[in-house]
Amino acid sequence: MPTDSFKSLAAPLDVGPLTLRNRIVMGSMHTGLESTTEAAGYDRMARFYAERAKGGAALIVTGGFGPNAAGRLAAEDVPFVSIEQARAHKRVTEAVHGEGGAIVLQLVHAGRYGYHEDSVAPSPIRSPLNKSAPKELTEEGIAQTIADYVTASMLAMEAGYDGVEVMGSEGYLISQFLAPRTNHRKDGWGGSLENRARFPIEVVRQIRGALGPGFLIVYRHSVLDLVEGALNWDETVWVGQEVAAAGANIINTGIGWHEAKIPTIAGVVPHGAFVGAIGKLKRALSIPVTASNRINSPALAERILAAGDADLISLARPLLADAAFGKKAFAGKPAEINVCIACNQACLDHYFESKVISCLVNPRAGHEADYQAAPVPKKKRIAVVGAGMAGMAAAIEAASRGHSVEVFEAAPQIGGQMNLAARVPGKADYASAARAYGAQLQALGVPVHLGRRVDAKALSAGGDDEYVVATGVRPRPLDIPGADDSRVVSYEAALSGHAKVGPRVAVIGAGGIGHDVSLFLAQADIESASDPAAFARRWGVAGTAPELGAPARKVVLLKRQPGGFGRTLGKTTGWILRQELKDLGVEQVAGVTYVKIDAAGLHIEREGVARVIEVDTIVVCAGQVSENALATELQALGKSVHLIGGARLAGELDAKRAVEEGVRLGLAI
Repeated sequence: MPTDSFKSLAAPLDVGPLTLRNRIVMGSMHTGLESTTEAAGYDRMARFYAERAKGGAALIVTGGFGPNAAGRLAAEDVPFVSIEQARAHKRVTEAVHGEGGAIVLQLVHAGRYGYHEDSVAPSPIRSPLNKSAPKELTEEGIAQTIADYVTASMLAMEAGYDGVEVMGSEGYLISQFLAPRTNHRKDGWGGSLENRARFPIEVVRQIRGALGPGFLIVYRHSVLDLVEGALNWDETVWVGQEVAAAGANIINTGIGWHEAKIPTIAGVVPHGAFVGAIGKLKRALSIPVTASNRINSPALAERILAAGDADLISLARPLLADAAFGKKAFAGKPAEINVCIACNQACLDHYFESKVISCLVNPRAGHEADYQAAPVPKKKRIAVVGAGMAGMAAAIEAASRGHSVEVFEAAPQIGGQMNLAARVPGKADYASAARAYGAQLQALGVPVHLGRRVDAKALSAGGDDEYVVATGVRPRPLDIPGADDSRVVSYEAALSGHAKVGPRVAVIGAGGIGHDVSLFLAQADIESASDPAAFARRWGVAGTAPELGAPARKVVLLKRQPGGFGRTLGKTTGWILRQELKDLGVEQVAGVTYVKIDAAGLHIEREGVARVIEVDTIVVCAGQVSENALATELQALGKSVHLIGGARLAGELDAKRAVEEGVRLGLAI
């Protein structure tokens, strides 16, 4: 794609206090870096954000900092309240400015979302995400909180930040003031919309008054709250207009409260699903508007800008996946951009496990100092067997450092298990991620031999110095009487379409694969997963009842272990898959003993009670076995062999681990 395909994305934009070099904004996200109080932590934060500025982001929004102690998200978080912090943050702002980017500090008051004993809110109403109710802010407390926003903004200026972003969406304190569901006050801060909106308007007005016209104010505005008892559309527009009049330079957009029962950033959300509402808001405002949520390609970003639906594009997780997103796009190399697959495995899930975030397809993210690529002291010939994500990651890193690398893949295409995952509704981006790795190999001049199954003797005859075996896994076969029945198929055969699956299905094994396969088999219209209108109807985005539709098949999901289903699913995405299976009528049976398969069906026992499940197809998702015989054979020939990914450890398929192993190996050889 020629460089000029992204003219709108590459165009500068005057936002008042400064001119942004292009339209790419690194959106704020919880990173786990915000709670640092030591020099090493600030250096790590500086590396993280500077890498994104170097890669082409024009404006960076940091992770959220509380303007006071009550506003912090978790007890261990550090609010932005001292001159010592401001001085320490200078190494962050100087690093970003050194790479040509601008940076603003996000100020977020958690309100009733705070996971600590000091949480406060407009009214003492407990969040469904918390165990206890917040304390109600007094009028004096409200005035002090607004003053704390101003003080934090002054400290941000002292730290060298170009401005602040005031978080007014996602259900945090400002949302709680605006929404009747969380604001039951009877004084001048509750009741009418004008009263409820006083808080955000005063925050913006007082920051502007204290810091003057040379300080950038971004306001994160909730375009769609997606919860009952929140703002309607006309109110949403009015608040945006009033915030702009109070002094905001940019309206950034947020979608949904954290307690909303509608997905907003997971893979099940179609690309650009909320652009229609964002464009409608933009046309009602006189200041620049930033589009957000599930925009992960420069082509989509360009279309949004060219259509006039936004002035800027917020890329949060996509800049975890590839810090050089903008640089590659503007150099005419969009195919080489690592694609965010919206899995949440290493970003949001890590944060909720109290870890620093990273990215499945780019483990460097958040850990830049741990993945330094040094030129090789001695060039080696390296044969990589297997073009799944682990093998390709190792090949890319090794070739980038100067080794001569060659890749062999038995299948007719690259990608391995990612291609199977891409068949699951909401996971189409998995195939895109594999293609991006393939494009990087091509750019590095690495030969990739497809449909080429190699044996140890022939491979070793090539005289390579090192051998990387990344041959992946094969499905574990079922081991009960009747397992050789023609109705029994592997998850691989079911997902790939190599096996015909009938209308009545039993899925054996309820790990992540079993859940995914159940969704794949039960969902009638897989293509609708990419259609924003179909997504809106299915989840009731417009406030109407969700349109569920009839399932494609009758599916029974079974597991040996007792207890609930989905315990191993992602912390921030598992609820979506569980809800989808429930809505599709997938029966879930735990604590099962598999007895046999015969003409009558699948015989099971549960709590001493026998049952026969009449089935047309039985899909086996009972684990995997490593394909590592080649490594053993090469080692027997005295070769230097490295075993990575599923070939090293099968278990539950783990692309995150596989990619990390590949990257680390490629940097180490």
